Amino acid sequence: MPAAIVAAQEPPRTLEDLIPDSAVENPEEWAEQGVEDAPQQPEPEPIEEAVDEVEADVEAALDQAARADSGTIALPDDVPLPEPLEPDPEVTALAEIDAPDLMELPDLAEVEISSELVLAFPTDPTLFPEREEFVRRFSALSTIEALDADEDTLPQLAARARADEELLTETLRTYGYYNGEVIRQLSGGRREQSRVGSDPESDPRVRFDVIPGPRYAFGAIDLGALGALPDPDGESLRATFAIRSGDPLYADRIVAQRSALDTELGESGYPFATLSEPELLIDHARIEGDLTMPVDPNGKYVFGEVVSNRPEFLSGRHLGRIARFDPGDTYQRSLETDLRRAILATGLVSSVAIEPREVAPPEAGRPGEVALDVTMEQAPLRTIAGAIGYGTEEGARIEASWEHRNLFPPEGALRLRGILGTREQLASIAYRRNNFRARDQVLTVDAYASDLDTEAIEARTVALRGTFERISNLLYQKPLSWAVGAEVLWSDERNATFVADAAPRQEYLIGGLFGRATLDSSDDLLDPTRGFRLTGSLAPDVSRSQGVTSFYVRGGADARYYQSVGSTVLAGRAHVSSIVGADTFDIAPSRRLYAGGGGSVRGYGFQAIGPRDDDAEPIGGRSLVELSLEARIETGFFDGALEVVPFVDAGSVSTSSTPDFGVIRVGAGVGIRYKTSFGPIRVDVGVPLNPDEFDSPVAVYVSLGQAF
Repeated sequence: MPAAIVAAQEPPRTLEDLIPDSAVENPEEWAEQGVEDAPQQPEPEPIEEAVDEVEADVEAALDQAARADSGTIALPDDVPLPEPLEPDPEVTALAEIDAPDLMELPDLAEVEISSELVLAFPTDPTLFPEREEFVRRFSALSTIEALDADEDTLPQLAARARADEELLTETLRTYGYYNGEVIRQLSGGRREQSRVGSDPESDPRVRFDVIPGPRYAFGAIDLGALGALPDPDGESLRATFAIRSGDPLYADRIVAQRSALDTELGESGYPFATLSEPELLIDHARIEGDLTMPVDPNGKYVFGEVVSNRPEFLSGRHLGRIARFDPGDTYQRSLETDLRRAILATGLVSSVAIEPREVAPPEAGRPGEVALDVTMEQAPLRTIAGAIGYGTEEGARIEASWEHRNLFPPEGALRLRGILGTREQLASIAYRRNNFRARDQVLTVDAYASDLDTEAIEARTVALRGTFERISNLLYQKPLSWAVGAEVLWSDERNATFVADAAPRQEYLIGGLFGRATLDSSDDLLDPTRGFRLTGSLAPDVSRSQGVTSFYVRGGADARYYQSVGSTVLAGRAHVSSIVGADTFDIAPSRRLYAGGGGSVRGYGFQAIGPRDDDAEPIGGRSLVELSLEARIETGFFDGALEVVPFVDAGSVSTSSTPDFGVIRVGAGVGIRYKTSFGPIRVDVGVPLNPDEFDSPVAVYVSLGQAF
């Protein structure tokens, strides 16, 4: 090689070589001298001239060989020749490499997603059994599908087609097709011929040929320390992760099974378990993917005590009563979550955080113990509420209340309430303790004075009533709920009258006990669609009026059934009540039985159905039967929130303790239901089908929740 080329390829000198010692000793004087005294470097021979010289020698040799008509070329002696290379035994000779086979595309069938977008899949369904689900998933995410109709120009389609091509490739991998091919074309596929007269600018379209290729399977599965966990927990947890070697490699299954395993670990006593993010190693040679997801159970534990950060507000002891677990029970994450929801449901806190804390570590095959540290933020505790309204049953009324929900901790509330209306006036003071001695048990003591004027009775009452009950609520709908209680009251009352010389009011002193139990298999507390409810009640009373003491027992049974038929819910109700042990007129009018109203026989006024005396005054009865049937039909309006409900009701009240069905009143009508997150809003319009002279031609009822 010419020396000029070698010189040109020498590395540049260092900065110290370029700066002389005189410049370091006196930089100002050196700067004034300039670069005149700098050592002159020999100018190298230009590279271009050296290259031209070599090219000229080669051309001369070529000309000489051509004139001699020989197959050899005599190169100049001064042109160095490279040393021959030794063959590499690890490199296969090109002659031994077989030419690759071109992929034979299967027959394709088009699926039109929209006028701008077409997918083509193999016609053989066995080549891509997930096609329908694949199309739905892709359509929901496609950028071309999201393109507005007035934006479907070729530049817009081309830009979005590239994004959709990547989406299709990723979606194929989601279903285990890691070697598939997606072929993109604008304005038609490569298999179809150009249409005569078609104009790509005015008729833009994108087609993707989707060739899935082989579906990959799960190979080796490594779950880390979970594999060494002793049975029975180890076997149960490994079975929970329901992915086995050889299963189709669906990415969604990894996510779902990881979540299932995490849930099962939390439900099996492992509060501190950790699951690493899954890693998938694809081996195209084996057409498999090896899954690695290290799991560390970090020890098994049981529940210990519940610790409150506000013991003077809601103590740890009280929170332990709310919890659905006892100390020593195996830890379950769902029970921890349930405790958090129950604390929020008290209405006393605005936020709750619960953190498991290790108290004793696992050792010698025994589980450890965790305490639950509860951190709460107090919510406003006082409430003032008011309402003004009018109803066909209640008349015009104004209602106001004041409540302190934790005046007597824990959860001891005091409530003052007043009603001023055309048919009812009331003043009451009530004490209520929620979660009394156990979860969802409520103790209530209520003292009130009222003046009531309905279609059937006129009564002034002073009463004291106490109730202890186990309630069913939206957080936990119970299969069995119950209530027991006692009351004592003084009442000055009579049946409603329409004549001037009506009978005077009569005083009653009444004491009684009562009990109620409900079996509930329905699927929703406010809006059931299937199941049944059975309720039974019993209430022995002792009554004294005008020197006469009477003993009697009030009892009742109520059955409700719900059945879905497509999007329609059929609902039926039957109710029977009876009073035994005393004559009708020895029982206070307010304790007798009546029918009619929004929760009874619609189309009639509240307590408007029942026996009447010779002056047509209602007197009530000692037995009652009610039947109701309705169909709750979904309309599809407001995203399915609106229902139309035709109904028919019937009822009969008798003066005897056993029903005689002497008079049966029937009402019918139609209503609407608007479903909300807190239950359906109900509006019913009913008409009496066999009214008497005292019944209105139509009645309207508005309330929250279904009629039954």
